[in-house]
Amino acid sequence: MSNAATLTRQGVALQGQGRHQQAVQCFMQSLALKIDDAVTHYRLGVSFRDCGMKLEAAECFRTALALRFPDELFARGLLAYMEREGCRWASAEAEWRALEAAIAAQPEGKPLQVNPFVHAVLSDDPLRIRRVAEHYARFFAGFVKPLPPLRARAHGGPLRIAYLSADFQQHATAQLMVQMLEAHDRRRVEVTLVSAGADDGSDMRQRLKRACHRFEDLHGATHEAMARRIRALGIDVLVDVKGATDGTLLPVLAARPAPLQLEWLAFPGTSGADFIDYVVGDPIVTPLAHAAHFSEKIAQLPNCYQPNDALRARPAATSRAAAGLPGDAIVLCGFHQSFKISQAVFARWCELLQRMPQAVLWLLEWNANVRESLLAAAVAHGIAPERLCFAPLLPLEQHLARLACADVFLDTWPCNAHTTAGEALWMGVPVVTLVGETFAQRVGASLLHQVGMDELVCEHEAGYVESVAALAADAPRRAALRERLERERTTSPLFDGERFARDFEALCERLWARACAGLAPEHLPAGN
Repeated sequence: MSNAATLTRQGVALQGQGRHQQAVQCFMQSLALKIDDAVTHYRLGVSFRDCGMKLEAAECFRTALALRFPDELFARGLLAYMEREGCRWASAEAEWRALEAAIAAQPEGKPLQVNPFVHAVLSDDPLRIRRVAEHYARFFAGFVKPLPPLRARAHGGPLRIAYLSADFQQHATAQLMVQMLEAHDRRRVEVTLVSAGADDGSDMRQRLKRACHRFEDLHGATHEAMARRIRALGIDVLVDVKGATDGTLLPVLAARPAPLQLEWLAFPGTSGADFIDYVVGDPIVTPLAHAAHFSEKIAQLPNCYQPNDALRARPAATSRAAAGLPGDAIVLCGFHQSFKISQAVFARWCELLQRMPQAVLWLLEWNANVRESLLAAAVAHGIAPERLCFAPLLPLEQHLARLACADVFLDTWPCNAHTTAGEALWMGVPVVTLVGETFAQRVGASLLHQVGMDELVCEHEAGYVESVAALAADAPRRAALRERLERERTTSPLFDGERFARDFEALCERLWARACAGLAPEHLPAGN
């Protein structure tokens, strides 16, 4: 008969294989034998999270903390995040305050196992975001042994660029960058994809493999082994396309396997790491005036930092009836991961519904908890439940087809839509955004600038409500914006993966030339 520890180990192994429902059974059996094991409660929470049961996950993390789970700050971050995922805002705010207080009590510069992603997307304080990221980066730097130092040296051949990620599969990051990878000039750069993620068997995985010179499948390898392989390949420029997200690969970069290391695309903020030389952004998401928000030097691309795939599908719009929408309503679309829908954001959306009786709010049913939570919140604002329409998660092409049914896409703050905002513009749906001081709250402004719609970028919440209401009430203007987006689809740099590839190559060459000349990293504005 298995004991509790053996059952927990079995559950952890199943987690590593993505078999979370079976892992839950192991953890439940383990807790039946030893109910007060903090680690098992925490692990059960992780599997509940990945099964879409966010509030059940929150209760597991709360129990683990009560039982003195050793990585307290990391678990506190997950607890606050899960409460936000379930749109249980009062509890989320209480847990957020507890997390902030616990981190603030730590000495400046102390290595801490915290969760920088939670701060990057939930905080509107860029300096606090940087401080948390620096705690986390120092945590890795403290136990990773760097490889022998390696100077940048010109070698006369194509620049050897490696992109490092666990998301080279059917994933939002891969969807954004795949055409850019395909369009790289193979005489100019030699591209390696270093993959730490599992092979999902998808068409996207195969497309990514074809898009590079070399596909290094290092799934299951240790961080040390990954770093040594990157060093053995003679990589000039290592681009981290993962950041401090789930399954982070920052320990690989902490070993300093390449002479020039960049952070780009996947993480909306600073790495906080002194082992990463540059953060790649653009004049809007990373203005030089915000240099203090980043531990890295800023390297600006001339257009939006976010690539897009112009070869993806652009299906005809599905009918509103098929999408479960009323045919004669103004459809305000808030397709977001549920953690982005804060109490303040939802209050503004309800204000719009109160002002526009003919409007409905169209939301993603992102997890098992979100419908119940948001319906209750709407009723508390005096909004009838039938004014909220919920959409299931769908494969990409079906998702794009229904997205075209929306009249206006409503952005969130302090974390904007990133991939989904680009998808809305691709399908002809105007986006109204609220810009802020953090990277995560400047993405919408960057996207809209590229399609010439800066007038839809708002500076404050009241202006956001007025902009949405005015656009929703003006059918000819919405039609004109759709026509403009149709033109921009073939002319804007936002939807030009080939142009993005040339810009990225040119930026990497500039950075490499500086490094080979022995110049220290420095902020580089676009075009200089």
